Amino acid sequence: MGWRIRVVHETGYRYEAPVHESYNEARLTPRSDNRQNLIVSRLETTPPTRSYRYTDYWGTAVTAFDLHASHTELAVTATSVVETADALAPARSATWDELASDPVQDRYTEMLEFTPYVGRDRDLARTARTLRKGSDPADAVLAACGWVHEHLAYQPGTTGVHTSAVEAWQTGTGVCQDYAHLTLLLLREMGIPARYVSGYLLPRAETEIRQTVRGESHAWIEAWTGGWWGFDPTNDIEIGHRHVWVAVGRDYSDVPPLKGIFSGGTAAALDVTVSMTRLA
Repeated sequence: MGWRIRVVHETGYRYEAPVHESYNEARLTPRSDNRQNLIVSRLETTPPTRSYRYTDYWGTAVTAFDLHASHTELAVTATSVVETADALAPARSATWDELASDPVQDRYTEMLEFTPYVGRDRDLARTARTLRKGSDPADAVLAACGWVHEHLAYQPGTTGVHTSAVEAWQTGTGVCQDYAHLTLLLLREMGIPARYVSGYLLPRAETEIRQTVRGESHAWIEAWTGGWWGFDPTNDIEIGHRHVWVAVGRDYSDVPPLKGIFSGGTAAALDVTVSMTRLA
């Protein structure tokens, strides 16, 4: 049985001098699909801003807002309620020959390409070939996730939002973003279409109904092996009722929760908190 979860994502900016104009995009609205149902979502800002919504190229809901009054602080609060489902079984209908076929290569070419975050590396390419050998595509995905989980140590502060998969692998440490990027590198080397997913994770499996806990902005991967399905390499677990899916793309650059430009003083501080409540 799935869960009903409320997510409150609060972001605060403070500036050293007044900002005169600010233009922003927020990717903070959870998606609806065969594993997750969005019940309600809203985004509020202080000071108030004018906003509009659109869906980006990857199918992510984006709230764009701008502010033209002078301000030294900006607070953005996104509140959502979703119903999640239990984990879906890996798709297993695709063969290696099908993944290498022109129709699949053409349809999913963007999820097979290498990027600044998901670059190529000779040693990692060799690892990908080893993990692929003797496995069907779905099992190769699970092997890649397990390998990354084993070879990276979770250590906040050792990498940043601009760290690439190769850089994280060289340091041997990282956070969920790095686990996802390194897994994507291995899967794309294997010829498996794979994409980056951003969202939230309710950290405790034993969370009681009506209990509010500090949540986590999180990242994991989805692979196409006859259908899209996800796995969490950071925790080496299936995507289940504790995961809330928000955005998808080639890598982190397609899914940042907030991004924008402003004129005026430089940003002095950024505070981010995520609270999650199991409602049912």
